[in-house]
Amino acid sequence: MFFQAAVLAAVAAFGLWLAGNLRANSEATNIPLSYDYLGQPARFPIAGSSFRIEQNVRSAIIVGVGNTARVAVVGIVAATLIGTLIGIARLSTNWLVSKAAKTYVELVRNVPLLVIIIFSYKALFLQLPRPQEATRIEGLLVLSVRDIAVPWSRVAEGKAPAVLGVLVVAGLAAWLVARWRRSVFDRTGQPARAGVASTAAFVVITAAGFVALGGPVDVTSPQFDEGVVSGGIRMSPEYAALLFALVLYTSSHIAEIVRGSIQAIPKGQTEAATALALAPGQRMRLVVLPQAMRIALPALTNQYLNLTKNSSLAVAISYFELTNITKLSIANRSPAVPSYGLLLVLYLALSLTIAGITNLVNRRLAVGDR
Repeated sequence: MFFQAAVLAAVAAFGLWLAGNLRANSEATNIPLSYDYLGQPARFPIAGSSFRIEQNVRSAIIVGVGNTARVAVVGIVAATLIGTLIGIARLSTNWLVSKAAKTYVELVRNVPLLVIIIFSYKALFLQLPRPQEATRIEGLLVLSVRDIAVPWSRVAEGKAPAVLGVLVVAGLAAWLVARWRRSVFDRTGQPARAGVASTAAFVVITAAGFVALGGPVDVTSPQFDEGVVSGGIRMSPEYAALLFALVLYTSSHIAEIVRGSIQAIPKGQTEAATALALAPGQRMRLVVLPQAMRIALPALTNQYLNLTKNSSLAVAISYFELTNITKLSIANRSPAVPSYGLLLVLYLALSLTIAGITNLVNRRLAVGDR
C-alpha cells in the first residue's frame, strides 16, 4: 500500500513539475496557453469544402474532424468486407485462390503505410486524365485528376426529420419481425429466416414511407460539361488515395485476424454442419463465420483504431484531415501547445467512440453462461 501511494505521489509530482515548467516557458516566450485562438480567422482555404479563409480556426477544425470521420467510417466498412473475403480465401481449397490471397497479405502488410499512401497518390490518382479529357460513363462515373464523381442521393430540403422518422419506424419493424421469426423457430423448429424477413419488412416500410412523402430522396448523377463536374458526390484525388491506401493496408491485417479466428473454431462445428447437409457456403455463412467474428472482434477493434489514427499520415499528400488542419493553423500563428493538446483530445474522442461502439457489439455477441 505504501509503495503504491509513493508511486502515485511521484507521478503527481512529475505532472506538477511539467505543468509548472510549461507555464514558466510560456511566460518567458510570451506564447499563450489559452484557447482564445479558436475564435481567430484561420487565414487558409480548405479544398473540397465551402470553408472560407475569414472563418475562424474552430470552424476549420470542425471541417477537419468531419474529413477524418469520412475516411474512418468508409475505410472501416470497406476494410472489414475486403479483409473478411481475403481471410476466407486464405483457407480456400483452391490452390490458386489461396496463394493469391496469401501473396496479397504478405505483400501489402510488409510495406510501410506511408509508402503505400504516397505511391497510391503519385502513381495512381495523379495519373488520371486531365479534367478536359475525363473518363466518363454517362450518369455513373466521371474520372479525372481533379474529381472522381459517382451517383449520390440527397434528402429534399425540409424533409430530413420525416425521412429519419420513416427509417426509425422501419428499423423497429424489422427488429420486431426478426424477433417474431426467431420465436416461430423456437416453437416449431421451422427455418426462421429472420434476416430475410426483417430485411423485407425494412425495405417495404421504407418504400411505402417514401412514396407517402412524395419522394423525399433525390438521386443525382454526375454530369460532365466542358471540364466541369456537377451532381453526384465528388472525391478529391487526395481523399481517394488516402482511402484506397488505408483500406488496402488494413484489410491485409484483418484478413489474418479472420483466418486465425476461423481456424480457432472447433472442427466439430464444421463436421456438425456437414452432417446437416449444409453446402460449403452455408457452413461458412451460418455456422463458422458468426462464431469466428465473435472471436475476431477485439482484434478488429485495434485495427479500426489504427485505421482512424493512421489517417493522420494524409499530411504527406495534403488531404485536409484533422492533423493537417492543425499543422496549418499553427503555421498561421496559432499557439502550438494548445493546438496539439486539442488534437490529442479529438483523436482520443474519436478512438473512444469507435472502441465504445465495438465494445457494445462485442457484448451483444458474447455467449451467456449456460
